[in-house]
Amino acid sequence: MQQKPRKSLILLVNLGTPEAPTAAAVRRYLAEFLHDYRVVDLSRWLWCILLHFIILPVRSGRVAGNYRKIWLHDGSPLLVYSRNLAERLQHQMPNTQVRLAMRYGQPAIASVLAEFPDLDELTVLPLYPQYSATTTASVFDAVSAYYQKQERIPCIRFIADYYRSDAWLDAVEARIRNHWDLHGQAEKLLFSFHGIPQRFAERGDPYPQQCRHSAELIAGRLQLEPGQWQLTFQSRFGREPWLQPYTDKTLEALARGGLRTVDVVCPGFAVDCLETLEEISVENAHLFLQAGGRQLNYIGALNDEPGHVAALARVLESGTGRAHD
Repeated sequence: MQQKPRKSLILLVNLGTPEAPTAAAVRRYLAEFLHDYRVVDLSRWLWCILLHFIILPVRSGRVAGNYRKIWLHDGSPLLVYSRNLAERLQHQMPNTQVRLAMRYGQPAIASVLAEFPDLDELTVLPLYPQYSATTTASVFDAVSAYYQKQERIPCIRFIADYYRSDAWLDAVEARIRNHWDLHGQAEKLLFSFHGIPQRFAERGDPYPQQCRHSAELIAGRLQLEPGQWQLTFQSRFGREPWLQPYTDKTLEALARGGLRTVDVVCPGFAVDCLETLEEISVENAHLFLQAGGRQLNYIGALNDEPGHVAALARVLESGTGRAHD
């Protein structure tokens, strides 16, 4: 008797995005995002008061304005590029289903998994090359929470990171070299990663070490000398210390020190989003010029480029990185 083919699913998961560049939509999104204890671990009674009565009313309108600067015809860049990436990966891997979910917002992880009640095998690939409890572990929490309520649980494979994947490193190197071929090479290459609170790292989150390892591997492939590149962290929030050096402060210091041109690449972001297209390309570029710099060139994320699709296919096929089965 012939066995039925096993039903399998590859679930790509990205952070999420508001449904529209409006204050109301941003407020709903930020409320879900900032309620995650993995992201903000303060006492709930204190944090909820701060969040709903101070932070959300003050920040939602301003953040919505920033989203309007980068919004595409088809929606948020993060959603558009992530959706295209999943669709193109499906063509690359026709023997299994490939779907996209968002940790916050839509399409939600639970709603996507609910479409596959008789699944045999599930592979979860968070679109974060470097592991952090604030991102990757939060995806694990959401997948686990869904299956805690189900009678049938598939064989689950969770890929925790892929920053050491040769395929991914090849794609990032090619992206940078292509930019240099088209636009020339600046005096320094800045690797800017999203930050996390310093105390998260002190209690064991391996994220900063993985970011540094990523930058070192890419710089080595590009044959850069130590003075030709630097690692920084962006997007800090609140008053407590975050991972340093800070991207914005570093750019200002470099400009005041006489640096005139700088390239910035963000290898922690699988696709372009608010933090790259607005924070780096607009806000930080303005700071660099104000401090005396001449030109900041942002080198875009891998997005839905063929090299990125091929790299993720190899990660999924080989389990490159720290795969947890």
